[in-house]
Amino acid sequence: MNRIEQTVYELALPVVTEAGLELWDVEYVTEAGQRYLRLYLDGPEGVDLDDCERVSRAMDPILDEADPVPDSYIFEVGSAGCERQLKRPSDFERFMGSTVEVSLYSAADGAKRWIGTLAGYEDGSVTVDTGGERHTFTKKQTASVRLHVEF
Repeated sequence: MNRIEQTVYELALPVVTEAGLELWDVEYVTEAGQRYLRLYLDGPEGVDLDDCERVSRAMDPILDEADPVPDSYIFEVGSAGCERQLKRPSDFERFMGSTVEVSLYSAADGAKRWIGTLAGYEDGSVTVDTGGERHTFTKKQTASVRLHVEF
């Protein structure tokens, strides 16, 4: 997390917790020339539009007062989603044994995308089981790891 994301995370955590939800992630990004500040939420029963609106309304005055973002931005609050990105060691621990999609910066054994069961995580290296074969990717190789849902 960068400094802005960390500051917003610390500001949002008590608000989200009080709402009975989990703060999954904070993201501050530029897309198509526009800056976005996003909070991603999770909850025991999932997250609905009312949850997002409640947290957004509670955060508006806090963000206005703390002013952690020096530029103008669009503020969004949403669900972490069923195919959420795993970033922290606790995320990997929580979803060990789940199906994940690992995206690599460069192809390994001819593929940049690997789908399998999350079988290990240590010091940033991710191990997936792809039907009996285990593949381990280092932190430097790995662009992202997301939960994967087949429909």
